[in-house]
Amino acid sequence: MEVPSFWLTQVDISPNPSCEGNISCDVVIIGGGFTGLSTAYFLKELEPSLNIVILEKEYVGFGASGRNAGFCMTLFGFNLSWTALRYGRENALKAYKYTYDAVSLVRSLVEKHNIDCDFEYTGFIRVATSKLYERRLKKEFDFAVKLGIEDAVWLRRSEIEEKIFSPVVRAGWYERHCAILNPAKLAQGMKKVVEGKGVKIYEKTPVLEVRKTEGRKFEVKVEKGKVEADKLVFATNAFSILIPQLKRKQVPAFTYIVLTEPLNEEHFAKIKWSRREGLEDSRNLIHYFRLTKDNRLLMGGGDVSIAFGNDISKDMNYRIFSHLEKFINEIFPPLKDLKVEYKWGGPVSVTVDLIPALGYLGDNNCVYSLGCIGHGVSLTHMNGLTIAELLLGKESDRTNIFFVNRTVIPWPPEPLRFMLSHAFRGILRVQDFVYDRI
Repeated sequence: MEVPSFWLTQVDISPNPSCEGNISCDVVIIGGGFTGLSTAYFLKELEPSLNIVILEKEYVGFGASGRNAGFCMTLFGFNLSWTALRYGRENALKAYKYTYDAVSLVRSLVEKHNIDCDFEYTGFIRVATSKLYERRLKKEFDFAVKLGIEDAVWLRRSEIEEKIFSPVVRAGWYERHCAILNPAKLAQGMKKVVEGKGVKIYEKTPVLEVRKTEGRKFEVKVEKGKVEADKLVFATNAFSILIPQLKRKQVPAFTYIVLTEPLNEEHFAKIKWSRREGLEDSRNLIHYFRLTKDNRLLMGGGDVSIAFGNDISKDMNYRIFSHLEKFINEIFPPLKDLKVEYKWGGPVSVTVDLIPALGYLGDNNCVYSLGCIGHGVSLTHMNGLTIAELLLGKESDRTNIFFVNRTVIPWPPEPLRFMLSHAFRGILRVQDFVYDRI
């Protein structure tokens, strides 16, 4: 697609020239999304003298950083209880604190550098739309409170109706520490910030090959030249499927979004939503929804597409677009006549155990990051700081957290990977089908 999302229609996409000739630098970063940009930013903050190059296949924000729903939130992996089951309660709390600080970090970057990205510190509500979902959400909420999370408030039906009215919403879990924003504007804003620090960004520059030279440097081959660097970062997330050393650490799952025309005063009189909180339901294959700056309704999720092999082109799925339009009518009947004006999709990075992963690849001069599970806006920015510390050998609470340099369970090779991921999705869909009706 020429413009893969509504967000990207709101920014001036003027790609930098592609990389040509032979270039030497201290650090080369593959990927011009949030992870790559924030890594470059914090490397320059920690070591201003570093010569840093970012290589982006298309343009900054083309991938998930310009296509996501724009939630800056504390969600980590699948959920808190799953993280605790996999890595223990103490680590689950550490993960929450990591993402809590990540939201604060994005907010501070936006304010410090005056990035115009429609940032709204609105809060976030996870809603339950059936008895079984309410029971499951309340159990997860109680677990969060026992874990020590203070920024959590349970909303009964009467309380949630004061915030937003829907005939199917029964209860909710409110968190104050969440924001909504235009992710493409944030990506383009961070591009200007890091370029102002002296980082060189080459766009329209596909990477063809990465290898180690005899001098133990990294040589990154591109169409019209090469980049030689002492250190390398794979800031590729879902696009890691294209990198042989990373492809089995994660798979791309494609999620979809529809966006309506702007709501008017009559619409808001019927559904309220005056505080503009970000919303998400309690399904396995979640629906997520929010308002844009000009009061359009964004509705996403509901199901995902899984591609075979290295296919990264499942950006459009009209069956799921149709489902999302119907869900708007279900959750907000007064909005049933709203016209859908934009539809798009894109890949998110999913590990086998639904936990993010980053760390060294091969040696301490190469770092990768992947597995945000669709909750990456704030997470990727904090990961950028962690990656910078790892590359520079600076130990911190971040570099010692459990999901850094963890053993990543590999996805099986094709066709088993395709079969397993579809089977896993099928189980989630069946459970959602049952829960939706009770």
